[in-house]
Amino acid sequence: MKSQRQPVSRVAGFLFISCLLGTVISAQSLPRSRVLDLSTADGTKLKATYFGAGKPGPGVLLLHQCNRQRKVWDALAQQLAAAGINVLTLDYRGFGESGGDRFDKLPQEKAAQVIGEKWPGDIDEAFRFLTSQPGVGHDLIGVGGASCGVNNSVQMARRHPEVKSLVLLSGGTDLGGRQFLRSSKLPVLFSVADDDEFPPTVQVIEWLFTITSNPGKKLLHYANGGHGADMFPVHPELPAKIVEWYTTTLIKTPGNAPRDTNPPAIPQEIHTLDLIDQPGGAAKVAQTLAEARPSDPKAPLFSEAVVNFVGYEHLQSGDTKGAVEILKLNAVAYPDSPNVYDSLADAYLANGQKDLARENAKKALEHLESDTIDPEARRKGIKESAEEKLRQLGDTPQ
Repeated sequence: MKSQRQPVSRVAGFLFISCLLGTVISAQSLPRSRVLDLSTADGTKLKATYFGAGKPGPGVLLLHQCNRQRKVWDALAQQLAAAGINVLTLDYRGFGESGGDRFDKLPQEKAAQVIGEKWPGDIDEAFRFLTSQPGVGHDLIGVGGASCGVNNSVQMARRHPEVKSLVLLSGGTDLGGRQFLRSSKLPVLFSVADDDEFPPTVQVIEWLFTITSNPGKKLLHYANGGHGADMFPVHPELPAKIVEWYTTTLIKTPGNAPRDTNPPAIPQEIHTLDLIDQPGGAAKVAQTLAEARPSDPKAPLFSEAVVNFVGYEHLQSGDTKGAVEILKLNAVAYPDSPNVYDSLADAYLANGQKDLARENAKKALEHLESDTIDPEARRKGIKESAEEKLRQLGDTPQ
């Protein structure tokens, strides 16, 4: 009996050692990650996670959406690291585990100041850390962003020519960012879902895809999945496609992607939006609208919300005359909306046309009386905005 037990014991021992070795090997093969603090110029501590590939390779910086934090990228970052790509994820100041005033508690004006004055430097600090890591190819960097992370990613690429590839999920960028995409040769992967909680996002992503000049651009458009990284659990193939994208554009053919042989059809409305964004484009679209209205009084040539946003972007960039023309077009297209008149009043005021600003602020208040479409909070915001302009112009709101 003893001689029979020895082989069994040896087999069991062999199996135990094999399993133990397998566990060790498996653990060693997992991408290594470490949580770290980054210090900003003003001393704010930013929390980040670095996922090392364990060998020389490119780097990717992932920038989260503004209703989440950096951990939404964890699973994707692990997959990228396993594919030989070093990854850094970052909590913006005021988000997640980073320092700074909680972003969702900031007044709108203060939040805009943080976005414009603090975030670029914070993100550049993350970029410096990523490119300083041993083995990271400093001129082979990809950036990915969701929602507000889309603009952060595009602006990052504008500041750093080392960026060779972008992934943009469910978000937009400003006037300068759009001009960059029109002229840049960067390959860009876009993705959006039709049930996005912010409906204009769908058109914005289609628009950015349309204007991107690189022929290797790609759009993954889903019927459902939600906003930004929320699409990952619904579409588990999406992270794999992102890994494939970065592998192609950072390792196999840096800065290049194959042309999509089956590009998606883009609605005419998107091309109209792009024309509105161009110098003199609003006047051309106004003519098209005038020609379409006799046969179809409700002809929807473009989205009120997106055009309103575009008008304000031109206003903020200093193109006040262009903003006036864009917001005038919106008022012609949507004459029953109180918001279009309040926005147009802002543009006229910025352009020094006080009488027209006053006239349109009053129109906004008049149309609020019959407005049954906008929710109460929005109606309240429009009312306060119009009344504030009238007080500024020396009129007492009725």
